[in-house]
Amino acid sequence: MISYKLNETLLKIEDVSLSYDGRPILKKVNAEIKNITRPGCITGQIVGFLGPSGIGKTQLFRIIAGLNQPTTGRVSINGWDKPVVAGEIGVVAQNYPLLEHRTVFSNLMVAAKQVEKDAKVAKEKVLAFLQDFDLVDKRNLYPAQLSGGQRQRCAIIQQVLCSEHFLLLDEPFSGLDLLILEKTCALLQKVANLNDLNTIIVVTHDVTAAASISDHIWLIGRDSDANGIKLPGAKIVKEFNLIERNLCYQPGIATSAILMDFVREVKEDFRYL
Repeated sequence: MISYKLNETLLKIEDVSLSYDGRPILKKVNAEIKNITRPGCITGQIVGFLGPSGIGKTQLFRIIAGLNQPTTGRVSINGWDKPVVAGEIGVVAQNYPLLEHRTVFSNLMVAAKQVEKDAKVAKEKVLAFLQDFDLVDKRNLYPAQLSGGQRQRCAIIQQVLCSEHFLLLDEPFSGLDLLILEKTCALLQKVANLNDLNTIIVVTHDVTAAASISDHIWLIGRDSDANGIKLPGAKIVKEFNLIERNLCYQPGIATSAILMDFVREVKEDFRYL
């Protein structure tokens, strides 16, 4: 068993419910992300919120990001006694939004200067990220000149530069071929492990990709009545600690038989959501 410790709470979702015109979309969603530490290494957090299409994942995504307010409940970060507000969590949407009239370097400088007022320090940070993520030769290109994978990397770096440890991604694996999917998973793990407090939250329906990089997964679904009819309002129906299942922090785990068994287990659960 991997030696680890769960420390302070980094993000907490408390009794979050959402209704439109009296129709429940989310119903008392609760989840808590804690700081994970392991002896002798830097370990950030990667967690997944999984659920089938149409279950309410996008609504939960927007509430976690502070972009929408829930009908009841709240999301808070770093133990602060207040709801999260837009801008406190870096958000990477599916279309990887970048300023089209600015180069890669200029896009990243805009982000870096939101946190670092010293232009020289901001430039050093940007150049270090470009080097780390193999984009140095793309620094003078515009977003329209980038491939989808390069654009994705830029959008992720942009949000890491301008947010404090938190990164929220909406369906980051959607439409990627196998090679780019593997690179995206490796990129997210690299970003998470830059700092012990870095926390990446992935909202997706891709069970296999999420399971291959996450330390915890929450499954979003709906309860059923006595006749098996689904009740309105999605909630967390199951939590998986992948560390306890020996599915984290091990080379080659993404293609292991034990991970594939876990993926089949979760996909079976999907049938009843």
